[in-house]
Amino acid sequence: MQKDPFRTRDHVADFDDIVADIVARSTATRATLPMVANVAYGNGAAERLDLFFPPVGRKNIPVHIFIHGGYWRMFSRGDYSYVANTVTKAGAIAVIVDYALMPEFRMAAIVEQVRRAKQWVLDNIVDHGGDPARISVSGHSAGAHLATFLFEKTPMPSRIRAALLLGGLYDLKPLRRSFLEPLIGITDEEAAAFTPMTRRHDPKTAVTILVGDQETQPFHQQAADFGTLLRAQGHGVRDLRLNDRNHMNSVRDLGIVGTQAGDCLMQTIETTLV
Repeated sequence: MQKDPFRTRDHVADFDDIVADIVARSTATRATLPMVANVAYGNGAAERLDLFFPPVGRKNIPVHIFIHGGYWRMFSRGDYSYVANTVTKAGAIAVIVDYALMPEFRMAAIVEQVRRAKQWVLDNIVDHGGDPARISVSGHSAGAHLATFLFEKTPMPSRIRAALLLGGLYDLKPLRRSFLEPLIGITDEEAAAFTPMTRRHDPKTAVTILVGDQETQPFHQQAADFGTLLRAQGHGVRDLRLNDRNHMNSVRDLGIVGTQAGDCLMQTIETTLV
């Protein structure tokens, strides 16, 4: 039987070991970095975020928003605290965002939640020493999909200076025929309304699109297609294949300075300093 190219576990032999590692790294991060935990950005139970700070320098510093993946159905912000290690080393505040999960909540609600998280940052991050004029965003997999809604062309300006998209999903239609169909049941209407390939984006946002060279073909194709779309819309786009990386070890690398992905994350944050 042919393996589903979207079912990550079928293509990453050490999937569980990597998940255990990132959870352990996240626990260590919460124990070592200065943070403000469980901040409400809305009224929903899942509408929470965590802030992590560099050990020194908390005035008018850059801000980076990270949105986790998990096919909109699994994981939480606490699993991805470790990304703050790289963000804070770059001298920025890390904002690790949570959102409600499918199938209980639908795509429209989730997209509105991440938009509310961004608005909370714009309205409140100055109180925590952040500069709302120097915001960047990143996301992995479903989180990369959600991150695109933070730098759309409408309303303008998006106020997102730079974005890093790792292993992202930019066309939802193929997921209607994947293993996800009985699990989250993306509808034709959701696929049409929330596919980034059909939307317009703020050309002032500098975008880096990353994909591991061991990813399955649809992830490579979607990354290439989305890059082409953004260039046509006037974006400066950087494309990069991560050497010897799959869907899971690539996102672990975001929290490790010196890896390709970790260094790209630092460079994304540095873009906001110009």
